[in-house]
Amino acid sequence: MKLWGGRFETGPSDVFERFSGSLDFDRRLIDADIRGSQAFARALERVGILSPEERERIIDAFEHIREDAAEPEFFQGASDEDVHTLVIRKLKERAGPVADKIHTGRSRNEQVSLDVRLWLREECDRVRELLGGVMGALVALAEAYPDAVVPGYTHLRRAQAVLWPHYLLAYFEMFDRDRERFAAARRGADLLPLGSGALAGSGFPFDREAIARDLGFAGITRNSMDVSGDRDFVLDFLYAASVCMLHLSRLAEDWVLYSSEEFGWMELGDGVTSGSSLMPQKKNPDSLELIRGKSGRVIGALTSLMVTMKGLPMTYNRDMQEDKVPLFEAADQVTGSLEMARAVIESVHLLPGKPLSAAEESWVVATDLAEALARAGTPFHQAHQIVGRFVLESARSGRKPSDWTAAEMARFAPEFSAEIAGLLDPKQGMRSREVPGGTGPGTVAAAVAAARQRLAEPNP
Repeated sequence: MKLWGGRFETGPSDVFERFSGSLDFDRRLIDADIRGSQAFARALERVGILSPEERERIIDAFEHIREDAAEPEFFQGASDEDVHTLVIRKLKERAGPVADKIHTGRSRNEQVSLDVRLWLREECDRVRELLGGVMGALVALAEAYPDAVVPGYTHLRRAQAVLWPHYLLAYFEMFDRDRERFAAARRGADLLPLGSGALAGSGFPFDREAIARDLGFAGITRNSMDVSGDRDFVLDFLYAASVCMLHLSRLAEDWVLYSSEEFGWMELGDGVTSGSSLMPQKKNPDSLELIRGKSGRVIGALTSLMVTMKGLPMTYNRDMQEDKVPLFEAADQVTGSLEMARAVIESVHLLPGKPLSAAEESWVVATDLAEALARAGTPFHQAHQIVGRFVLESARSGRKPSDWTAAEMARFAPEFSAEIAGLLDPKQGMRSREVPGGTGPGTVAAAVAAARQRLAEPNP
């Protein structure tokens, strides 16, 4: 069945049918297509195209199609060019000739836009819920080890000591921004395109605001030409998904390292790791490596659609059919990765002694010493030089911070007081960092509690 054909003497060739068909991937829009068509049937009744009885027959037929579509055999053998023609064919089988009225005043251009918007709104909600689960798992892991000390890194070199919960909350903030990006993507999709026609607006006096209310949209689109050629709302989702996967990939990279023998900070659960077919001792972080790898697929989906859209003239072009494969690919990968990430986080067993030893044996306290000197009156540039020479002397003599006594420090530089010598313990230096957003113990405890509260609040 075709939604067009009167102008053609012959039908499309087999090769064109195979090349242009989209049912194999747009079939997942079937529920959205049915809901949108039911709302459109009600709109057709309001403008006098359908009688109440015809509208009821059509809507009832759509309900039966929805039920049938839940069965695996529904799509078997279907040769329709896309899900929209499949639904119309099924409608005609159930409702009879009145089905021919359902497309009155409606273009497939706006119908596709509507279906994707309906589907995408729900997908954004789903992703945001999964993000909340990951964020909750991070908070629980922070609460499980509230006093654990780990080295913070720059350039993958030990830099300053931080609390483990402070480190985890850094990812919490990243994922919270991701939630807002998906909320923004949802808002971009939450506009009704019906009534726009193919590009010039409908020739029927539809109450577009009423249709929007019927389908729960926040408003209506403003320009029919824009609607016909618009996939910004899909790009918004793909961008949000790409940044989210970037964050997941960074977490995965950290934990691949931190769970390795070289770091030994944490153990991952058996349920999220795998072994080697040859080496019996191996416990590989495959779940994290796959998250890291799948990020490339999602970023590729964003690039794919951007390249597709960049050179299109106004308004609709068939190239835009290619929006769905990257959209569905990205949605599948980001939701699957978020589910996997939560399982990994919930499996983590931190070994606090390992990162603490790494902090204690390194010079992550150097900044604490320099700032203490500055607070005592030494200009910071001079304080920086003093501590730098102190670290150099320690490196030459193979001494760790704990190898120094207060008296030895004072002999090295009279500016070092006994109080400053206490900062050789990385736990002590953190106490000076109670500035909001810092790693001071009080600040971090409050931040963890605040994060827990943020998760409990409504997040529209």
